[in-house]
Amino acid sequence: MSSVTELLVRWGDGDQGAFTELVPLVYDELRQLARFHLSRERQGCTLQATALVHEAYLRLVDQTRTRWNGRAHFFAAAAQVMRRVLVDRARENLAYKRGEGIAPASLDDALMVADETPFPILELDEALNDFATFDPRRARVVELRYFGGLSVKEIAEVMDISEATVKRDWALARAWLYRRLGRA
Repeated sequence: MSSVTELLVRWGDGDQGAFTELVPLVYDELRQLARFHLSRERQGCTLQATALVHEAYLRLVDQTRTRWNGRAHFFAAAAQVMRRVLVDRARENLAYKRGEGIAPASLDDALMVADETPFPILELDEALNDFATFDPRRARVVELRYFGGLSVKEIAEVMDISEATVKRDWALARAWLYRRLGRA
């Protein structure tokens, strides 16, 4: 991992070549994280793990002068980018389903589409954004845990808080989200 940290530091100092060297070292973990997120998508989702990683790559490569504090910090940023990609895609799909410039369908076609329930990522994103307005730290814990797949120890490292605090924050945030979303 020391080479990953060194590359992150070089990249943070503006060395784009370091990012090119970094990607092969973290690519498999990023794909695993992407597969985890996509496994929660509704049936029929056309986005593949590779495409999600590549979209995250395109958004991450634009970051300049970021001071990376190690592997966990990088994966936290990658998780945040993947969340944005998934939310943006879900919004695009909803816009498309609502007709965005498409001629109206027949009633039979509309009834067939009505049985599909959209993936709750938009609901979770909205709830998490609402939660962040009054409790940003706990919302960040949820983001790192759910979207980032980070362990309690890694979250504590990234956020510079104790593992016990992370566990308490995670439990409270889960309870709030469960109540807000009305399901597990």
